[in-house]
Amino acid sequence: MALISVGLDHDHVSRDLLERAAVPEHDWSKVLRTLVAQRNVHEAVFVSTCLRTEVVATIDLYHGAIEDITVTLAEVTGLDRAQFDSQLTVHFDRGVVTHLFQVAAGLKSMVPGEFEILGQLRRALDVASEEQTVGGELTELFHRALAAGRRVRAETGIARGTTSFAQASVSMARAELGESLAGADVLVVGAGQLATGVARSMLDLAPAVGTVTIVNRGEARAATLVRSLDDPRAVLAPWTSLAAHAVRSRLIVMAIEATAPVVTRAMLEATAHDVMIVDLGVPRTVAADAAALARVRLVGLEEVGERVREAIGARQGELDQARDLVRLDVERFVDDQRARGAASIVRDLRGHFDEVIDAELARREHDLETLSEAQRDLVRSVVRSVVAKIAHRPTVVLRDAAGTDQGARLTEATRQLFDL
Repeated sequence: MALISVGLDHDHVSRDLLERAAVPEHDWSKVLRTLVAQRNVHEAVFVSTCLRTEVVATIDLYHGAIEDITVTLAEVTGLDRAQFDSQLTVHFDRGVVTHLFQVAAGLKSMVPGEFEILGQLRRALDVASEEQTVGGELTELFHRALAAGRRVRAETGIARGTTSFAQASVSMARAELGESLAGADVLVVGAGQLATGVARSMLDLAPAVGTVTIVNRGEARAATLVRSLDDPRAVLAPWTSLAAHAVRSRLIVMAIEATAPVVTRAMLEATAHDVMIVDLGVPRTVAADAAALARVRLVGLEEVGERVREAIGARQGELDQARDLVRLDVERFVDDQRARGAASIVRDLRGHFDEVIDAELARREHDLETLSEAQRDLVRSVVRSVVAKIAHRPTVVLRDAAGTDQGARLTEATRQLFDL
């Protein structure tokens, strides 16, 4: 079986297509079940974030798998198949490893080094495990990618400063609003990892904000977040109060998953003061026409990412170091997989030869009865020595080719020839 990744990402497609292709987490299980029901897909992990919608899978036929995955993506997103043609980014075998390790390291994020992607990959793997659509190969790949991502952040400066959408949003708001944030009301819509990061960063600001109100559809989750913040300025409010809090807040950060805008122009028309809104949702969670209101400053993901790219421009050396670490981790993973693959086929081949020798010697035991014990031992030794010499060359070739396309073909041929 081979590895493949197929998907859309912010580097290669428009924001509009990414929004329409986004799949909410409660539908990931359906996507996974549909994928592994396809002819050419054996295992699958599905990742859908604000920056990418992607399938990582083990497959049989390359082109057949791309077809199966594309059909599935079109079905679950409700988009026409033609909208994916020429838009998908595809990686194969070693390319999948490099790609996933770079994603985990934050090297393919709009905000280089951002931390949210680690949690998103971890969650994607957890859902695949719950649905039993992932086996040992993909599980090992994702665990090693996550470890590489943590190592990059620990050993380089890529994670220094503004390294998440949460931090970037708060930093941008502080830069633009300045002293007007002192004592101001801030509204955070959402209660997940991103919203948590935003809320914590807001409470750490100087000058201090007045209140940070948390609003989320699931009030229990929002209540848990408020308790974890352990700050009297963190306030829980019901979902039904969203419009009221939007009108009186100086800053609104949207960190929620939704299939349609939840903050509309009508909600904001009664605002009596200037309000800055940072919309981190994909699809957008603030109606686009709200930006036309005189008192509204609407900021999207692209602008947040651009601000951060400008801020880290002087840290190119850290990014280069991160890329070097990822390359080393990719090499280690590939070497380990190659050694593991070679060990398996070599072990099976040698075991097969040993079984043949033992069976034949047992069958001919009667013919050896006239020999002394020493002579019988000599016969056994000669037979095993001859078979070992015959097996030597295939063993060396299988080991040397392990982890390559040729190695895969040789392994399959060996298993067929010897019925392993």
